[in-house]
Amino acid sequence: MSGNPQPRRPPRCALQPLTPVPCLFFPPGPVAAVVGAGIGGAAVAHFLQQHFGPRVQIDVYEKGTIGGRLATISVNKQHYESGAASFHSLSLHMQDFVKLLGLRHRREVVGRSAIFGGEHFVLEETDWYLLNLFRLWWHYGISFLRLQMWVEEVMEKFMRIYKYQAHGYAFSGVEELLSSLGESAFVNMTQRSVAESLLQVGVTQRFIDDVVSAVLRASYGQSAAMPAFAGAMSLAGAQGSLWSVEGGNKLVCSGLLKLTKANVIHATVTAVTLHSSEGKALYQVGYENEGGHGSDFYDIVVLAAPLHLDNSSRSIAFEGFSPPTEDAQGSFQPTVVSLVHGYLNSSYFGFPDPKLFPFTNILTTDFPSFFYALDNICPVNVSANFRRKQPQEAAVWRVQSPRPLFRTQLKTLFRSYYSVQTAEWQAHPLYGSRSALPRFALHDQLFYLNALEWAASSVEAMAVAAKNVALLAYNRWYQDLDKIDQRDLMHKVKTEL
Repeated sequence: MSGNPQPRRPPRCALQPLTPVPCLFFPPGPVAAVVGAGIGGAAVAHFLQQHFGPRVQIDVYEKGTIGGRLATISVNKQHYESGAASFHSLSLHMQDFVKLLGLRHRREVVGRSAIFGGEHFVLEETDWYLLNLFRLWWHYGISFLRLQMWVEEVMEKFMRIYKYQAHGYAFSGVEELLSSLGESAFVNMTQRSVAESLLQVGVTQRFIDDVVSAVLRASYGQSAAMPAFAGAMSLAGAQGSLWSVEGGNKLVCSGLLKLTKANVIHATVTAVTLHSSEGKALYQVGYENEGGHGSDFYDIVVLAAPLHLDNSSRSIAFEGFSPPTEDAQGSFQPTVVSLVHGYLNSSYFGFPDPKLFPFTNILTTDFPSFFYALDNICPVNVSANFRRKQPQEAAVWRVQSPRPLFRTQLKTLFRSYYSVQTAEWQAHPLYGSRSALPRFALHDQLFYLNALEWAASSVEAMAVAAKNVALLAYNRWYQDLDKIDQRDLMHKVKTEL
């Protein structure tokens, strides 16, 4: 389609006031546009249909591939996770999606972890749980117990969100959502650092430098100076049992869109223009694809992709109104994932004989600075007879780094290699680059799902945000204001039971 934008469906009758005949070409349910087909976009499409029912029409705009930051790379005809690799056992929405879609958890292939400090390993995992606990106590005292108690307290309060959502409650801003879960404590945790919070509960600086920083580098590519709330979510993921989807985590996104029967439009959204219809907001979404320019009209628009501050090519023009996008924009932390098929240079880690190298997962402290983490990874399809490669064999390793690896850096980590394939992500918000928490509601029925990333960034956080936005759209559509931004929800929910 080229030239002036032409809507694929005719505009609503309210835009044609002289027409004497009743408007018959629209169903009674709303028409919704979702911008982005990652886990947030796929999940919000599913939840919109869940709440509005089959009468809702949903278009999903995606300029890239379905799955977003859930993606794979092929090496030797096998597929490996290049984006989010695993989920925590408490990721309840993701667990529900997997059951709903008839997917399975991938068979776990156990391996040992260690933390590398640039010259030697500062902490090594063994095959014996009690020995691991003894080593933690010997090196760090009871700091690991104090960390665990701190994380569990945060997670216990955060888990209230599932009960609130089950009762239909929604929040128009991130601050309102956090306040409902942890009162002022959670909001304060977005303004103070992980290190400051942990030192206050008796965790030692040495434990923060050696262990906490290594976990945060591997998950966020950032340090213990990042906000405490996002850090707590990351540290919770490091403590619990993890799982992933057989066949690839991105199957959740494609499965939800197929189940929802959403109309996927491969195009870049360029503009959202405000109109009005029967006293309600009506949005015209303009887009570009290989065929040229086009547009369509929607009652509900959900932005389910990050609004970057530092890349104008990703921006969307808003015409006829000025939603508060300044609070929603920010800089993002780039992460490069390199899948290297080759032989690990175990000598670099202090093991001259590669046969004796026992670790499959290596985290790093602040040194060395050129990579965050190194994993001997398994393909997305793990057969019953699959075995992990021995340390002296060529294996597929995933290297996370702040920028593409130089040849000299690859030679540092690997004795030799057959192939290197990379994917660069704007993986997580660059925490500390903003102060105010953004809002989910940017206008009457215009929502920014990724607002929650500025408190905590994970796949499950995007699913929680998707449920919140779908409920927010539903409650606003039917003017059920008693379900929006309510305080003292624990008491309300108990009285509803």
